[in-house]
Amino acid sequence: MTIRSVRKAGEETAMSQDPTTEITDMTAAYQAATTQGDAAAKAYAELSKTLLLIEQEYVCADPTLTSQQRAARRYLVANTLQHGFHCWFDCDPRRPWFHRWLSPTKKLLGDNPDAVYYGCVVDPAYSYRIRGNTMDAAYTSFTVERGVENGNISAGLTATLNDGEFEVNPDGSFEIIASPEPQEKNWLKLEPGAGGITTRHYWEMERQIAADPTFHVPLWIEPIDDPGPGALMDDAAVAAGIQRVINFVRGTTLDFPEIPEELMPAWISKEVNKFAGGDNDNELIGYSAKDIDYRQTIYDLGPDDALVMRGRFPRCRMGNVVIWNEQLQTPPYINRNVSLNRRQVQYLPDGSFEIVIAHKDPGVPNWIDAAGQKTGMIFWRFLLPEEEVPPIETRLVNVASLRN
Repeated sequence: MTIRSVRKAGEETAMSQDPTTEITDMTAAYQAATTQGDAAAKAYAELSKTLLLIEQEYVCADPTLTSQQRAARRYLVANTLQHGFHCWFDCDPRRPWFHRWLSPTKKLLGDNPDAVYYGCVVDPAYSYRIRGNTMDAAYTSFTVERGVENGNISAGLTATLNDGEFEVNPDGSFEIIASPEPQEKNWLKLEPGAGGITTRHYWEMERQIAADPTFHVPLWIEPIDDPGPGALMDDAAVAAGIQRVINFVRGTTLDFPEIPEELMPAWISKEVNKFAGGDNDNELIGYSAKDIDYRQTIYDLGPDDALVMRGRFPRCRMGNVVIWNEQLQTPPYINRNVSLNRRQVQYLPDGSFEIVIAHKDPGVPNWIDAAGQKTGMIFWRFLLPEEEVPPIETRLVNVASLRN
């Protein structure tokens, strides 16, 4: 999910036009290395320069940001660097590999405690065989991202295939062909511009699946035509890998895509602490899925505030709600409730729910702990809904009133 925030109508972000910091020259060691003509040395120097630029123009340029907001942006940079080196530095679309994207210690692009995600790079000129097992997930899907070659951020989807659309064996195993040519069954289409595959695996469990360090989804991808052994990472390959990391880090910070207001999906509320309806039009949004119904708003809570959300789950494969900071990252969810799925929720006698977001324990069921994060985002997912999602009503109250 890549829609980071929604501002109130007419609201402007104050930006400093006179930054007090300047990008310094590279160290003497880097200067010496680049004189040797090594492309990798120059790429590392460019990465250092990029990080300084991010600090100047992304972290520090807005004087209205609080210390915690600046820390959150630096936290995002650190997580994005980790992801860039893990998933983009040493990648080869001729010989792809599924990497687990997110964890309790790597958060970006809308992480979710009730899900495990994997991703790999592909080339739409080739065909691949994907094998795996659903592991009793409530939902498994594969989406093809466009525009992600060379580490760029996703520009949207070209195809989605969920486990209701491909054959799954009684033991949970499956095989899919990802290719430009049509297949008889279990086909994930690779159109021109396709550059990566993202997988989604969701569970409704008492404990968040992403917090289980022992859990793993069996997942393999291999080219149908054997490309032969890969080459050593030489100077040019290391330089290219570093450039992909640079592209990804810039894409999640300085170059994060802004969606024009006229193209903003209806499920993104323009009002703080309130939800809008949805149109499920997600194909223009990177790292989303067209068969999931979303709801999103910004929350703003004082230290004694509580936001009460009242509604009903539709008939669907899975449903959950999660909170993020403004950079689409969850608060720490090990030993802290920052999300709830249908199984975790306690329901009212009429089958509806009341879920409370607050900084303090309100003394009632279904508490989502804002962890002192004054403002952030609330994000709902309803997977493969069989009916229209009922409205989610909200009210802002004093947290002490809920204990009465």
